[in-house]
Amino acid sequence: MVIVMKPHVTQQAIEAMVRQLEQDYKVQVGVTNGVDCSILGLVGDTTHIDLDKLSMDDNVERVMRVQEPYKKANRNFHPKDSVVDVSGVKIGGGSFTVIAGPCSVESPEQIVSVAQDVKAAGARLLRGGAFKPRTSPYSFQGMGEDGLTLLLQAKAATGLPIVTEIMSPKHCQLFEETVDLVQVGARNMQNFDLLKEVGKMSKPILLKRGLANTYEEWVMSAEYIMAAGNENVILCERGVRTFETYTRNTLDLSAVPVIKKMSHLPIVVDPSHAAGMYWMVEPLAMAAAAVGADGLMVEVHNDPPNAKCDGQQSLTPANFRRLMDKLAPLAALMGRSL
Repeated sequence: MVIVMKPHVTQQAIEAMVRQLEQDYKVQVGVTNGVDCSILGLVGDTTHIDLDKLSMDDNVERVMRVQEPYKKANRNFHPKDSVVDVSGVKIGGGSFTVIAGPCSVESPEQIVSVAQDVKAAGARLLRGGAFKPRTSPYSFQGMGEDGLTLLLQAKAATGLPIVTEIMSPKHCQLFEETVDLVQVGARNMQNFDLLKEVGKMSKPILLKRGLANTYEEWVMSAEYIMAAGNENVILCERGVRTFETYTRNTLDLSAVPVIKKMSHLPIVVDPSHAAGMYWMVEPLAMAAAAVGADGLMVEVHNDPPNAKCDGQQSLTPANFRRLMDKLAPLAALMGRSL
């Protein structure tokens, strides 16, 4: 349920109404303060609440029931786009933010070199896998905590905030102390125990869409994180599994306008995992920018043929620089700053 307050209602009156609603109806009330009015979002069992009675309040403009099961992530509760701050880098709200780096951290020389290259080309955040979810148990699983140490070295060398994937709730405290943006990967999108735990963290969360999940399931996973207390969530479309086998996945660019209609959360696109082939990354990245995404996550490796993970979908630093040169005028055309 959403209650739209009349313009210029005092904060004291709003706080009094929140206390009354929580006391009388045993619901949680979130407040969004806009320029002209405030919106109260009621989370919980609202079926027994009398809309007519609420509408008669002198401070209330209108009352609406929201049918969708997600509340905190719902645009009806929060009409303005959310902007997530990742250690000073803004994602959403008119910016176009590029996250770049290798699929996995392999050595100090590799991660520092790539970090320097992507920063010089215009990337604002550094990605790199320390803990790697792999289909085969015999594939490279990442360097673990040593990989996090190397990411911190690359951050110290370049100043780029770091993004890496969390695999287990037991690593939440470690990530809280070391990582700027915590990624929940596609395979863990519905790992609800993990979602609840990262929801208790203070660091922003990047939530990738699952292999074959609907938009509502994806937003509901974001709702798990937000309901636990962490409302700094960024969604990431990375392609879904379809009948087509030519590409690794099928990039669903329609997710961008749909999510923007459903939710206020920022959304970025990962063309690397979607295509699985480096030569497709540039056109898909350009298309993501054109359709209104808030940013990209791109894999970049200084030696793709010898990469330990996903070299076939990684851009070289030179190709990444060319992509960034093409993105700048397109982002400006879309009214976004790169």
